[in-house]
Amino acid sequence: MLNWEDNRKLTDLLPEKEAKTIRTTLGYTTAKELLTHYPRAYATHNDTPFLNQANDGDIVTCIGEIIHTATIHTKKTTTIYTITIQTTNELIKATFFHAKPHQAAWCERTLTRGTTAIFTGKIKTYRGAPQLQHPDFLLLNTPHPTSTGALKQLTAYGNDTDISNFLTSLPAIPIYPARQRITTWRILGAIHHILDHTNPIPDPLGPFTPPDLPTFDRALRGIHQDGTNAYTYRHRLAYNEALALALVMEIRRHDTTTRHATPLSPHPTGAPHHRETLINNLPYTLTTGQQTIINTIATDLNSPHPMQRLLQGEVGSGKTIIALIAMLQAVENGKQCALLAPTSVLAHQHGHSLTELLTNAGINLTITTLTGDMTPTQKNHALLAIISGDANIIIGTHALIQDTVEFYDLGLVIIDEQHRFGVEQRDSLRTKGKNHTTPHLLVMTATPIPRTIAMTFFGDLNHSTLNELPGGRRPIKSYVVPEYLPKYTTRAYEVMREHIHQGHQIYIVCPRINGPGGVLETHQHLSETEFKNYRIGLLHGQLKDADKDTTMRQFANGDLDILIATTVIEVGIDVPNATIIMIRESENLGVSQLHQLRGRVGRGGYDSICFFHHTAERGTPADKRIWQMAATTDGFQVAEIDLIQRHEGDVLGTSQSGTNRKIAFLNLARDIGLINRANRDAKNIVAHNLDLARQLIAGIDDITQDYLDKS
Repeated sequence: MLNWEDNRKLTDLLPEKEAKTIRTTLGYTTAKELLTHYPRAYATHNDTPFLNQANDGDIVTCIGEIIHTATIHTKKTTTIYTITIQTTNELIKATFFHAKPHQAAWCERTLTRGTTAIFTGKIKTYRGAPQLQHPDFLLLNTPHPTSTGALKQLTAYGNDTDISNFLTSLPAIPIYPARQRITTWRILGAIHHILDHTNPIPDPLGPFTPPDLPTFDRALRGIHQDGTNAYTYRHRLAYNEALALALVMEIRRHDTTTRHATPLSPHPTGAPHHRETLINNLPYTLTTGQQTIINTIATDLNSPHPMQRLLQGEVGSGKTIIALIAMLQAVENGKQCALLAPTSVLAHQHGHSLTELLTNAGINLTITTLTGDMTPTQKNHALLAIISGDANIIIGTHALIQDTVEFYDLGLVIIDEQHRFGVEQRDSLRTKGKNHTTPHLLVMTATPIPRTIAMTFFGDLNHSTLNELPGGRRPIKSYVVPEYLPKYTTRAYEVMREHIHQGHQIYIVCPRINGPGGVLETHQHLSETEFKNYRIGLLHGQLKDADKDTTMRQFANGDLDILIATTVIEVGIDVPNATIIMIRESENLGVSQLHQLRGRVGRGGYDSICFFHHTAERGTPADKRIWQMAATTDGFQVAEIDLIQRHEGDVLGTSQSGTNRKIAFLNLARDIGLINRANRDAKNIVAHNLDLARQLIAGIDDITQDYLDKS
C-alpha cells in the first residue's frame, strides 16, 4: 500500500501455534498481510446488532450486563441455565445446557446478576424468539476475570486479567472476517500483539501527506483499535487506494509523453485521399458527434507522441466507421493498422464489413484476418502478408498478440471491446512499432463505463463518447414480462407473432443450454406451442462451428423467423430485420450484458422492442433491477445501476471478499470526490517528485496491474 512494507515474519512475532494457524487458515506469513486483514464490524461496550437482523447460525458478539437468571431442571437430568443480557439496544437471552450438576453450578456462580461480560455465539431461534445458545464469554470489570471457549484463545497473549483490561480499554471491539478454524478473537489477539511491537510508521507520502487526514500510522492503528472513529481511518485508507491507482495511471500518462510515434498527417502529400473518398461515398451522413471525434482523432494521430484515446459508444452508434477512417489516415501515411477483436466471430465480421465499406467506396486495400481457428496454411499466409507489408489492415483475436506475429510497419492499434482485454494485452501490440516508435492506440467499447471507473482504471486514456444514434437507428422500447403477471407473457408472444407477419424476425435468448428454461427445452416447447408454424433456428456454444455459421447465415438471410439462442449473440450478429428480442430469465444476467443483448435489435430503422422476461418474485431486488433496466436505454445510466448493485469488484472482474480483496475501502459508486482528489494529488506528485511517485507504486504495481488487466 503506497510503498509501505512490513515483511517481518509472523513466526518471529507470534506464538508458534498462533502463527501456524494463521498461515494454514488465512495464508498470511508476514506482519503486513495480517495488519491489512481489516475488521468487518465493531461491537461497542454499550451496543450490539439487533437480533432481529441476524439469521439462525450467525455469530453475534455483544457486551452487556446480566439482569436476570433462571435455572430449569428437566426430566432428562439436564440443567438449563438462562440469563438475560441488557444492552443499549435490546434484551438478549442466552441459554446454557449442562448434563452434569457441577457444570451447572459453576455457571450459576460465574454468571450472576449484575455481572458485565462479552458474549459471543450462534443465534438460534427458539419458540419464535432469537437467543444465544451456549455462548462463549469473558467477564469484565471484575477482580477475577474468567473466559471460556473462543475468548479463552486470547490468553495466548496474556492471562484473563490482562485480556479483560485490554478489551475494556478499546472504545469498540473489532470483529474480523474469520474462518472455520480461526475465530475473530484469535485474529484480534494476533493483530494487537503485532501493533504493540510495531514502531510508528513514517507516512509514505512524506511532504505530500494530506494535512486534513490522519497519518498512515494513525489510520492503520485506528482501524484496528478505535472503531468509534472508524470512518475517519477508512477515509484515509480509501484515499491511499485511490491515490495508488491514480499514480499508476498518471505515471503511465507521463511515460507516454516520453514515447515517440510517427506523426500521421490527415492530408499527406502525394498520398491517395482514402479518407475523403470513403466519407463521400458513405450511404448515410455522419452525425455531428462522429465528425467531431473523427477530427479529434485526426489531430491525435498527427502528434509525435502516441495517441491514447478511449472511444465509448452504444452498440450501433457508429464506432466502426470512425475506426476505419482513422485506419485510412494511417494507411495513407504508409503505415499498417491492427484491429484486435475479442472473438473469431467478431473478427471475421469486422473483416467482412470493412471490406464491403471499402469496396463500395472504390478503395482497394488489403485486409488480412488472423484468428486462432484458422488452418496452419491460412495462418502462414496471413503472417507472410503482415510481415511483408502486403496487409494494410490486420484484424485478429488474441492470435495477433503472439510473439510469432511481426509487422512490417505498425502505426495504429485499435482494441475493440476493451473490457475483454487486459492492459498487458493492450500494450503488447504497442511494442511492435518500427524503429522503436510506439503505435498510436484507439480503445473502443460498447459497454459504457461509469465515470468513476473511467477515471480510476482508464485514467491514462483521453475519453471520447458517442451520444447520438446514427441516422436510421430508432430507440428501442423495453418492457418487463414477469412470471407473476402471466398475461404479460401471453401478450408478448402475440406481439412477436405480429412482427413476424409484418416480415420481421425475432431473437429469444436463454441463460443456459440444458435444464429447465434452457435453450434446448425452450426451443422444443415453443416449437410445439406458441410458434408451432414458424421457422425456428437454434444456436448455442456447444454446436459445431459449421452449424453455428449455417444458422447465423440463415437468420441473416431471412430464412428463419425466430432464433432461439444463448448469449452467444451478445456480439457478432447484425441483422437489421430483427425487431424484437426476448431475454428469458433476465434476472440471471448482469445489466451490462442485458444492455448489450438489447442492442441486437433496432438496427434497421424499424420500431423495435426488448422484452425482459424474469422469474423473480414481485418487489425483490432482482425484480426492481429489471424494471430499472426497462426504464432507460441510456447505457451510462445502465452502467451506474450495474456499479451500485454489483459493486466495483464484480464490475471489474475482481474478487471482493475475504483475503482476496485488494481494494478494501474504496467504493467506486460513492467515492467520486475522493477519486477526483486522488487524481489531482497524483498529478502534483508526478510533476514535482517523479522518483517518489515511482517508489510509491513500486510495491503495489503488480496488484494494481491485476485490477487493470481485469477492468
